[in-house]
Amino acid sequence: MNIRAWKYEDILRISELEKECFAEEAWSYKTLASVFGTPAFFGILAEDGGEIVGYGGVTVAAETADIGNIAVSENFRGAGIGTRLLKELCETAKNNGAEKVFLEVRVSNATAMSLYLKGGFKGVYARTRYYPDGEDCLVMSKKL
Repeated sequence: MNIRAWKYEDILRISELEKECFAEEAWSYKTLASVFGTPAFFGILAEDGGEIVGYGGVTVAAETADIGNIAVSENFRGAGIGTRLLKELCETAKNNGAEKVFLEVRVSNATAMSLYLKGGFKGVYARTRYYPDGEDCLVMSKKL
């Protein structure tokens, strides 16, 4: 398994994986390309035999950072890829000046919450009706 920074030519496959993992709420190719061009954004991905099987992104603004998405292809879940991506995103944020990192997670997504809790994140507060379907999200943070 290889973890590396996104390249522009990776965005098409990342957008396909985004659709696979997040269906109606998937970020579009256009959105991913736009975010990629932002100096404060850092994207990483996991490759297995040259195939992109997971990715994540973090935006750093001064001493805080926000993790956008972490996604792993269904066939590769449970192999520790999400843990590796989360750790690498936190290290990237720290290396770029962040002292604290935030993320949002659906209150129904127990798998993701477990990953984040194991990664040292703690719940901060809930945002009611945050998602388009009306589901709440939990905002979590970690001091770096």
